[in-house]
Amino acid sequence: MKLTTKGRYAVTAMLDLALHGDHGPVTLADVSARQEISLSYLEQLFSRLRRSHLVASVRGPGGGYRLSRGADAIFISEVVEAVSESLDTTRCGNKGDCQSGEKCLTHHLWYDLSEQIHQFLDSISLNDLMKKREIRQVADRQNLRQSAAGFETINTRRLSEQAPV
Repeated sequence: MKLTTKGRYAVTAMLDLALHGDHGPVTLADVSARQEISLSYLEQLFSRLRRSHLVASVRGPGGGYRLSRGADAIFISEVVEAVSESLDTTRCGNKGDCQSGEKCLTHHLWYDLSEQIHQFLDSISLNDLMKKREIRQVADRQNLRQSAAGFETINTRRLSEQAPV
């Protein structure tokens, strides 16, 4: 199993949205600038995230995206699964036909690993990540870089000032 760029970028973009969405919708252009992810790639990811009811789009001036529910109710496993990322570590896609149509010797080991990964990612919400001081420090650095480049928006400000002490 390898978590691909699709899953990593989806989690990164959703965390960015959660960190910056408290003052209104966040544009994908802002996420793109802060996270250095292609805007067209983000549009593809957010189409899937919207279909999975993890984000909602807001049209018109000041539009963008917002989380469809609280950051404490969106789990990393949901984000990864929404962009069709498999957390399966078995060679057979968990079909049990890994060796000549039957389960291989280590099928249960890899199945159990897949379950552990899923349970781990299912136990971490966006809010859990937002509470981490290290993540807020990185977000502050990204916001400063975005401001210095002249891309400051209503959703860009010092996040460490909001962090619980």
